[in-house]
Amino acid sequence: MKTLRIDVWSDIACPWCYVGKRRLEAALAKFPHKDDVEIVWRAFELDPSAPRERSADVGYAERLAKKYGSSSKEAEGMLTRMTDVAREDGLDFRFDRVRAGNTFDAHRLLHLAHERGVQDAVKERFLRAYMTDGEPIGDPETLVRLAAEAGLDADEARATLASDAQAAEVRADEAEARELGINGVPFFVLGGKYAVSGAQPAELLLRALTQAWKELESRPEVFAEGAVCGPDGCA
Repeated sequence: MKTLRIDVWSDIACPWCYVGKRRLEAALAKFPHKDDVEIVWRAFELDPSAPRERSADVGYAERLAKKYGSSSKEAEGMLTRMTDVAREDGLDFRFDRVRAGNTFDAHRLLHLAHERGVQDAVKERFLRAYMTDGEPIGDPETLVRLAAEAGLDADEARATLASDAQAAEVRADEAEARELGINGVPFFVLGGKYAVSGAQPAELLLRALTQAWKELESRPEVFAEGAVCGPDGCA
């Protein structure tokens, strides 16, 4: 029996990545071979230089305005539109609660979660923690608690973060992203053949799934491009 592997490069600190996850799930719900699909979440850091937690004195909208060179009002409008889009996919984005920080340790735990068979659950918990719950996603003890809620052993997660375990794996993901020319996320590679850039509608992802099922294991080709988050922001 064949298995269709979907590699998804994404970051916790990426609104479009959470939307893309929901749309992929919606597509899979209609895909007749969904039980033969394996999803692997790959690491991509939007801001590798970020501190563990950014100062609470600067809000999300203010950082967004600075990044784009726009006014605070324009930035607030962007966040409102992003919140409305997320709501259509069943997500509750709370930018007023976001506690931005470095996501490298989160990616390390996601690699551990993959080895333990609970990666998707941990990915979901981390995304909700960041985009909805206002958890400090760069804080080690917070990550341990969240990962344990999603099925990882807390002691093993804590030991991982206290060492350099899974660091090489995260760097390998990022190196492969560069080789593939990925400069924005989410970025989906289906069956090693078809690439989908951005949080595309579920209907398009379903078409990509159907096509990829027919042709497994070949060189990626861009199937479609859409909204992504990159080092310079989300678009």
